[in-house]
Amino acid sequence: MLVSDLNHFLDLPDDVPAPAGRLAQHFGNIVRAATAGDRVGDRWTSALPCRRRPAHRPCPGRIAIVRCDPPTPIQWRCSVCADEGVISNWEDSPYDLRRRRLTAVGTVNEVIIADEVAAALRELLLLDPDCERLVFSMRAYRNGGAVLHASNDDLEELIEFVAAEANHESNRRRQRRLDVAFDALNTAAQTRW
Repeated sequence: MLVSDLNHFLDLPDDVPAPAGRLAQHFGNIVRAATAGDRVGDRWTSALPCRRRPAHRPCPGRIAIVRCDPPTPIQWRCSVCADEGVISNWEDSPYDLRRRRLTAVGTVNEVIIADEVAAALRELLLLDPDCERLVFSMRAYRNGGAVLHASNDDLEELIEFVAAEANHESNRRRQRRLDVAFDALNTAAQTRW
């Protein structure tokens, strides 16, 4: 079990070893996913992939999360390999996506997307807090992929962020990933309206 204090992973220097940087990103994504939704005290399976590589192959598991009210640590566990841990001092960190005020929600659509599209959405750099909350609240889909719950307006806003980042991306490989994400979301939006 990994027992971690998120404060130890904030403001890491640029020359931090790559494994430490990946672990910090993993913990940050877990905190984002745990705080993106309004579920407090319930265990749910996020769309976050497991970081482990047993036998040098990616673990097919997803990260199951339980978040209680602060200062209780966030609990997480892989659904396949049982890699698990707790993260303390997550509240009010840059990864804390809890809503600070009430918001009105319209009709929510369920959009099924591929794992590659979900990964591309998690890598977006220019998201506002509402879209970031939307991306990190994705849940695992039963046969692979992820489920994105979004209103029509939220989905349209997310599509605009993906398009903007794809248009300004200089890395061709990342631009192709963003284009695939844009096409998948745009297709979903057109079938919803």
